[in-house]
Amino acid sequence: MSWYSILPPLIAIAVVFWRKEVILALILALVSSEFLLVLSDDEQSVFATFINSIERIIDVATSAGNSRILIFSIVIGALLAYIRESGGVSATVQKLMNIGVARNKKQVGLLTMFTGTVVFIESNMSVLTSGIVSRGLFDKFKMSRARLAYIIDSTSAPVCILILLNGWGAYVLGLLSNYELEQSAVSILWGSVAFNYYAIIALLIVLYTIVFDKVHGPMKSAEEALTRQEVELSAGPAASKARFMLVPLITLIVSMVGFMVWTGDGVLANGSGSKSVLYATILSCSVAYFLLLNEKQFTHHQLVDIGFKGMGELLPLVTIVLLSLTLGSSLKELGTGVFVAQLVGDYLPVYLIVPVLFLTGAVMSFTTGTSWGTFAILIPIGVPLIQTLGLPPSLVVGAILSGGVFGDHCSPISDTSAVSALASGCDLLTHVKTQLPYALVGGALALAGFFIASLVML
Repeated sequence: MSWYSILPPLIAIAVVFWRKEVILALILALVSSEFLLVLSDDEQSVFATFINSIERIIDVATSAGNSRILIFSIVIGALLAYIRESGGVSATVQKLMNIGVARNKKQVGLLTMFTGTVVFIESNMSVLTSGIVSRGLFDKFKMSRARLAYIIDSTSAPVCILILLNGWGAYVLGLLSNYELEQSAVSILWGSVAFNYYAIIALLIVLYTIVFDKVHGPMKSAEEALTRQEVELSAGPAASKARFMLVPLITLIVSMVGFMVWTGDGVLANGSGSKSVLYATILSCSVAYFLLLNEKQFTHHQLVDIGFKGMGELLPLVTIVLLSLTLGSSLKELGTGVFVAQLVGDYLPVYLIVPVLFLTGAVMSFTTGTSWGTFAILIPIGVPLIQTLGLPPSLVVGAILSGGVFGDHCSPISDTSAVSALASGCDLLTHVKTQLPYALVGGALALAGFFIASLVML
């Protein structure tokens, strides 16, 4: 693969920070990627770039897994609108404060982190659940939505990749199971938990932010810019009944677990995350609709209007998710990930291989916007290094997994970042900008950890 395969993601990232336009950045990156693919094909004219870009979007949108993600991202808008307009959010905030689990900023932060940790079965569900629970509480205590987006984003993926009894663990286990190693794939994967330095450090930094109520850099500016008027505007309708929020939320969590078990033929870890999150969201939305209709809070026509209004509010973010998935598909065919992976090289000193694998995973995930895609490319590169050089398997796998999550946390073109912004009600660019310093600190500490571990173990 050639060096020019790295240009499209660089264009996207440059436009994001220059023009503050995510959708424009993704479109330009997609078109440039398709243009490079056309140039490498002698049978196509450069004028095919426009058509190919459209067809790429169609191909991605018609993929079953991607369609589920997109429909979920739209339907969740209706669910959030039902919960908000019913007054259930304000009622739940009051209830949580009355029972003493959310009386101050620290308790609210810990509740948010705890919720995201408990719902470890799927990263989007973790982000979504903790975001819904905490929106009103963060507004009540005048904490910015940027802080909420950071806490839920930096809790969900690290927790999912550390606990592993979910789709993340099943996915990585499937990648490792293709190779013959002295240790079993399961023991290597579980051993990698202790070496997943970035995920561990990210959770510790979140905990520090919550316990000491300290924010730094752009996050501090976002907090200072939060005016009383903004808090009041986001508070929503007056309190009604807490069950208007709690019943759909409990339905969401319980049905998500049930659908994971069902789609996994009785095994939770084998369940389909995309199917389960979609089914659970639609069921929860239906429960919210019938609950509000039965309680005579709204008429059928009012609920339809509220639902479609909520969906419409999320269309820009859904567009970003679609374009992010499309760009990832185009970059995969262009070979961007493979080119970045080749940067590892064949002549590195042994003690540098693990730190460089971590950095390579971070760059790949950052430029392609996907941690799972990074795992799929780097594990087939890392395992042969384990076999030929006798590297500690769990250390190598831990570095790859850490790098993938780290880069994803930093990337403005990541669909995970978009979903986190969606769940918290925060602007996407604000979320990326305010989370970046925290992710970079965690990444630097993780890199140092892999370097020291390599010196000690190799």
